[in-house]
Amino acid sequence: MGTGTVTVPRAPAVAYGDPLFAHLPRADQRRWAHTYLLGLLTAHGKKSVRSLAAAVTDSPTASQSLHQFINTSPWDWRPTRWELAAWAERRMEPLAWTVDVALLRKRGPHSCGVHRRFVPATGRSAVCQVGVGMFVTSVLGAVPTDWELLLPGPWETDAQRRRGVRVPDDVHAATVEQSVTTLIENVRESRGGRLLPVVADLSGCGDVGPVLRSLNRQGLDYMVAVPDSLRVLFGRRGLGGISAGIEVSAGSVSQLGADGFGADGFGAAAGAEAGAGAPRAVTVGRVGLPGLLPGRAETPHLLMVVRGGTGRGSGQLWLTSLADSTAEERAALLDTLGQTRQAVGRMAAEFGMGDFEGRSYPGWHRHMTMVSAAFAYSTLDSGGRRGG
Repeated sequence: MGTGTVTVPRAPAVAYGDPLFAHLPRADQRRWAHTYLLGLLTAHGKKSVRSLAAAVTDSPTASQSLHQFINTSPWDWRPTRWELAAWAERRMEPLAWTVDVALLRKRGPHSCGVHRRFVPATGRSAVCQVGVGMFVTSVLGAVPTDWELLLPGPWETDAQRRRGVRVPDDVHAATVEQSVTTLIENVRESRGGRLLPVVADLSGCGDVGPVLRSLNRQGLDYMVAVPDSLRVLFGRRGLGGISAGIEVSAGSVSQLGADGFGADGFGAAAGAEAGAGAPRAVTVGRVGLPGLLPGRAETPHLLMVVRGGTGRGSGQLWLTSLADSTAEERAALLDTLGQTRQAVGRMAAEFGMGDFEGRSYPGWHRHMTMVSAAFAYSTLDSGGRRGG
């Protein structure tokens, strides 16, 4: 790769990037990593490699070098993400690890993971990539620290097509719930210290059982929006859990309403709650969750019907393992999803999240890693306050 000279002085951002890129084995890789990061922070408009290069260097070959750095230079993006997560958590007093989805529109069919997908928000289908992200979230905002790329249809089954964009043989994520399961395993493996609850809206997914079982295997608490079809245990409870519980759909339990729960039943209602921010009513019942590890299936979970706020339409079902949490704590966790949605919007509008020009699987992950790092720096300054 060519050398070039970084011409825009931004010493704080360079110092921020040093630990993120310390694992890169070659000096030229570290130099172009800084250049890409600075370009994302300073370039205006579409974040093409040409505009990124023009914003920070006078080298005529810089755009070619940046393209090579992101697409073909062999480097592992995971250590950068781990360092980014640790940096963000030290500054944010995080409440949760929150999962959200980014829809990245594309014109052609050749970029890795591109497919046609119905978009409920617009009522139309779109040609797009779908990224599923894990965010560190607090009252300060949300910072993305890990990503999975959806690989549906032929991207899952066509070996030749997968080889063409360099998808590793062991990578399979055809559905959102499969991607979420991978993110959960990654966050548990790579993090030390205090474990945070996971918040995710999986109400539009088909089978969320594997996600919930993964959360339980990893020892993580959670608050998850679930489809009405989710099977739960409902019945009478004793001191150690439930007895004579039967499997029913979560939707059928919610239809009982507060008046339908018996005083001594496992689904005894806790009444309505007022969430923080926009008013919302939350009806709470206690249920069990089948299919967990022995001794945990009967552990009480809270099933909530959320109306308004983060809920959609007349109500949305949420399940949480935090049965002993307060209404205020649950409301704060529900609010984290709004933080991630704002972050996704900003990354698309200001940081070039959808502007990746390559087609490869490694290139997509490297670009998303750099966008996440640029967004984190912009969002959190050294004192942990909101940045510009």
